Amino acid sequence: MRPLEFNRTLPQGWRFASFSDVFRRAERKVTLDESASYNCVGVRWYGNGAFVRQNLLGMNIARKQQWIIRAGDVVYNKLFAWKGAFAIADDSVDGCIVSDKFPTYEVDAALVDPRLLAWYFRTPELAKQAEGLSKGAAAISKLTLNPPQFWDLTLPLPPLDEQRRIVARIEELAAKIEGARTLRRETATLSREAMESFIEDLMRRLPTEGVLGDVVSFRPRSGPSFVTSPDWTGTRVLMPSSVTGFGVDTSRVEYGLGGEKISPKDRLLPGDILIARGNKRDQVGNAGIVPLEAEGWVCANLLMRMRLDEHKADPDYCIYWFRAPTTRRYVATHMTGTNPNIQKINQKTILALPFPTETSLSEQRRIVAELNALQAKVDKLKRLQAETAAELDALLPSILDKAFKGAL
Repeated sequence: MRPLEFNRTLPQGWRFASFSDVFRRAERKVTLDESASYNCVGVRWYGNGAFVRQNLLGMNIARKQQWIIRAGDVVYNKLFAWKGAFAIADDSVDGCIVSDKFPTYEVDAALVDPRLLAWYFRTPELAKQAEGLSKGAAAISKLTLNPPQFWDLTLPLPPLDEQRRIVARIEELAAKIEGARTLRRETATLSREAMESFIEDLMRRLPTEGVLGDVVSFRPRSGPSFVTSPDWTGTRVLMPSSVTGFGVDTSRVEYGLGGEKISPKDRLLPGDILIARGNKRDQVGNAGIVPLEAEGWVCANLLMRMRLDEHKADPDYCIYWFRAPTTRRYVATHMTGTNPNIQKINQKTILALPFPTETSLSEQRRIVAELNALQAKVDKLKRLQAETAAELDALLPSILDKAFKGAL
């Protein structure tokens, strides 16, 4: 089958080279020592490099014949070539081993600059070629690009001087894209920090002579504990991740098997407050208000359901209070747990949280309105940043497409 790439015109001096023209197979077989340990290499999808995926004793590797990989080698994953799993090995994997699922090749540097190859491996065109040449069913584990078909892959190949110019131009533009991404991340961080600082400034002015327990009508209660899955159809259960952003994301839901016996005290009501009592350190204490659509659902066991006395405290105000840096520090100092990945707070800690119980409802609502107005501006900025992120993500593929068509 004639590769599709031969059907388009290249600039003068360019040619389509088969991989058989620019690579030669690297055969560095090694028989494993059962008592020695080995770094085993994998290849990320979409040209994102080779990496050490695990370290194993020789006795724990089924196939005793493996292959040594060297920096500068080209390596690909036979099972995921159609996902662009091609890489130029770097120093981090030099001397490591690969199985026969990761064939390795040496590059003819007189014909192709390895840096150009590294960028070519990130193009959708190569993954599309690999998919067309792969054998087997469409199932992920069956679609395989075997070494005989590897040679039929093609590369638009300009003269070496032009390759180096193209690489320099791609790297220049890629650096600018990464700089824009960094600026976007910094802006997002600054806007979040500015919001938290504003919340802190407002809350610091309020006297905190009471505790949260003074304004609670339904004490914090952990959600029921039963097995859930996103694929079942029983009781809807809001997961701990639903309160990650100091709100309640009702898409973060799983389901029981059906027939669960649920206490009425565990059924959620609109206006309830959910608090993460157990999670990663930066998630513990996150809270949100149950919306109308989640009425009758339950929350996961690592969440607590709580209700405020409507005559004493506004739920939205309470969420901002939980979000304030002072409260975050309080929660951080009261966490417990031996597992660093799962920390917890208890009901007693929540009820003892310092809270401005003497602040009137009207003042609470005025503060909420002020903070909501600021949050709306932050949310607008986030939307603009998301649009910018999508545009940035589309830039590099466009640049690479032009580069390998001789239009860069």
